[in-house]
Amino acid sequence: MTRRSCAIYTVGVICATLLIVGIGLIISQVFRTLMHNRLKKEIVLVEGSRVFESWKKPPPPVYMEYFFFNMTNVDAFLAGAKPVVKQVGPYTYREYRYKDNVTMVDDGKMVSAYNTKSFVFLREKSVGDPAFDNITTVNIPAWAVMNKVKGSFFRASMVNIWMNTIKSGFFTTRTVDELLWGYEDPLLVRAAAANPEVETTFGLMYKKNGSKDGEFIFHTGEQNYLDYGRVETWKGQRQLTFWNTNQSNSINGSDGGAFHPLLKKDERIHIFTPDLCRSIYMDYEKDVEVRGIPAYRFTPPRSVLASMEENPANEGFCVTPQECLGTGLLNVSPCRKGAPVVASFPHFYLADSKYVAAIEGMTPERTHHQTYLDLNPTTGIIVRANKRAQINILLHRVPYFPKTKVLNETIFPVMFLNESVVIDEASAARVHKLLMISTLVSNFPLIFVAMGGIMLLILIILLARARKQKASADENTSYSPVSEKEKDDPQNGTYIGLTPKVDA
Repeated sequence: MTRRSCAIYTVGVICATLLIVGIGLIISQVFRTLMHNRLKKEIVLVEGSRVFESWKKPPPPVYMEYFFFNMTNVDAFLAGAKPVVKQVGPYTYREYRYKDNVTMVDDGKMVSAYNTKSFVFLREKSVGDPAFDNITTVNIPAWAVMNKVKGSFFRASMVNIWMNTIKSGFFTTRTVDELLWGYEDPLLVRAAAANPEVETTFGLMYKKNGSKDGEFIFHTGEQNYLDYGRVETWKGQRQLTFWNTNQSNSINGSDGGAFHPLLKKDERIHIFTPDLCRSIYMDYEKDVEVRGIPAYRFTPPRSVLASMEENPANEGFCVTPQECLGTGLLNVSPCRKGAPVVASFPHFYLADSKYVAAIEGMTPERTHHQTYLDLNPTTGIIVRANKRAQINILLHRVPYFPKTKVLNETIFPVMFLNESVVIDEASAARVHKLLMISTLVSNFPLIFVAMGGIMLLILIILLARARKQKASADENTSYSPVSEKEKDDPQNGTYIGLTPKVDA
């Protein structure tokens, strides 16, 4: 065997081996499986894991924006006109959140923690000073007390007297600070004199600055990566007690701060939110990119807050059959001490059009009022999020309160909030590095295929050159005539010269 033939044979064997191995690894996805298994072991809520410290104290800055609806025609509304409101905001706060009292439980299979939040006002990101800006809105303490005593003529009569004495109306004007962080209400002071359990201070965010919202016990994800961050119990309960069915009272999913890796587009993610006293779910909407990181956008569909008729699974969220609201609303009075509080998306986004039409000043827009989570599908890390919710008060005729007889049932908007976060550059750089490693390891078999392709190209070049050289050699050794006589020989034989015969 010549040296050239040996080279061609060797290159051919190497090429075939590389291609077979590479294609085999791609089909079997060995390296991809190894990388995924590595991610499942790394992304767990245990000491020393890649995500544990950032889970306890998330590094990206979180901002909380508050928007209020200022009532501009109180007298006309009390006379039967449509309410007119004007949005005022944002009043922006930097939200500092961290997990407190973190303790491993159940032999390290779960972790216990308290979610703690504190807020610092940011004047440069706000429209005004909350200490001086006034907002005219529903007198929530008055409506809460009226709803509390509506079943008793005697108690309702007493409250009527108190309200007339202290001139407590259906609407009030307070500063943003008072509405958010609390003020002492004179009607609640009177009520507390008769019932010491009544809290005399009211605020939409009262006792939520620096406070904890109950003990959570989370799954670490070591046993099953799909359970990573999933809430096992809240305040010691596996089920809520606010609603009318087991399905409605179920605590599902995470607390919104952690999601399992290797997300798929066709899965539905669940989040338990104490603010709404229930679990909600989100579906995949579209692919997005944040700071160069690919992500899936998940958002709550209309069915989450759909009416019982539109989504029978929501029947359990009806306080009573008579108090079952339409699509886009959730009556949270069972977990608000009976206060007529109704939750929705801002400006009644995804709600029945009748709620939008009932209030002048409502302009629902998807861009500004949609709640969504942008999650990197490989790691499950949140790269961007906007949690938006609106607080409303149900205004209606209350038994034994004559002044409410002129009112039509109205879902009146008080305030909506936007809790937002975008991954910071340092965290994004770490995610990029992790994704690059994951991509390289997962696509390692492509290196074999690429090398096999290169060897195949070399083999083709060697074969072409060998064929060319062989053709040239054949041309050099082919038969050619040695004289003109040979060409002219009709017999095409060998020319033999004869000497003439001469006599001796």
